[in-house]
Amino acid sequence: MIQSKQDLRNYLRCDEIARFGQPVSAARRFGCGLPWRYNVLLRKMEYNQNCRRGALKKALGVWYKLRMRRLSERTGWFIPANVFGPGLCVAHIGPVIVNGAARFGANCKLQAMVNVGASAGGKEAPHGGDFVYFGPGAKVFGDITLGSNICIGANAVVNKSCEEDGVTLAGVPAKIVSRHGCDSFVTDACAWMK
Repeated sequence: MIQSKQDLRNYLRCDEIARFGQPVSAARRFGCGLPWRYNVLLRKMEYNQNCRRGALKKALGVWYKLRMRRLSERTGWFIPANVFGPGLCVAHIGPVIVNGAARFGANCKLQAMVNVGASAGGKEAPHGGDFVYFGPGAKVFGDITLGSNICIGANAVVNKSCEEDGVTLAGVPAKIVSRHGCDSFVTDACAWMK
């Protein structure tokens, strides 16, 4: 969770490496368009929510909320603040819906049509570790816990906890189909901080 301006800079650097594979020039980031603007706005909204106080926090909170709503309508992404750690990459414009109660660690990558939410009227959402890859159309819901280095296959429906690390989940309902994890899908964008 972002707790300082330095954290904000670190999160943005990790997100940049996750998206582009390396730190890039300001001109390239500017040319990236909506996806990168969404990432930056999400992290600035988190900083405002976690670090600022008083009237400035309220005023900027309204402004960020309005801008986020506009960008969400254009990208199809609905990701609340403080859900993902550094190194977040949403690969494509297209529907991605995440519940505000969900929590995941660093280096997560989401493809289009991903849904992470609570189950049928519940308030609890999934929690997971670092290095989680959500394949196209993956659905993860309920009060479940996922380990680290997990790959969730395309169109998989995950509704049971899997605290084992380094596995691939696939199917409806999802089960372990491999012990390979997500090494080939997710970059360690935060390695430079260690």
